[in-house]
Amino acid sequence: MSVPVSISLLVNGELIDAFVLPRLNLADFLRENLKLTGTHIGCEHGVCGACTVRVDGEIVRSCLMLTVQAQGASVETIEGLSDSGEVADLQAAFRERNALQCGYCTPGMLMTAQDLLKRLSVPDRQAIREHLSGNYCRCTGYQAIVDAVEATAKTRAERRA
Repeated sequence: MSVPVSISLLVNGELIDAFVLPRLNLADFLRENLKLTGTHIGCEHGVCGACTVRVDGEIVRSCLMLTVQAQGASVETIEGLSDSGEVADLQAAFRERNALQCGYCTPGMLMTAQDLLKRLSVPDRQAIREHLSGNYCRCTGYQAIVDAVEATAKTRAERRA
């Protein structure tokens, strides 16, 4: 039997101190311990992207990361990005273009799309598709999602100009 380990990390800007089993993955910790249920669990193999979060600024699959690996890290979930307003325009574009459908993949899609838009301010449609290719959606056919990301990129570029 494993013994719980003490960890300390920032989650959406809030310091979290906890005792966790060494085998607990980050997705389960966020959902079960912190009640941040926007991080969805789909495949549990890192393939579908539903569990995407940012750890120290990089997107990761939280189903593949152990919570103890996040010791001292800054973790951002879709709740943090939504509450801060960082993805408000992207969320609005998803809604306007019907890119939500059932919504299960949406948090991971938003996290991944925002990552792309931080790296490349005005990506073309191929770059958007490529960056989102690790996120599965069974409802939209991706066209509406690509449209939403492209529209958000263009609007952000116009605001900067």
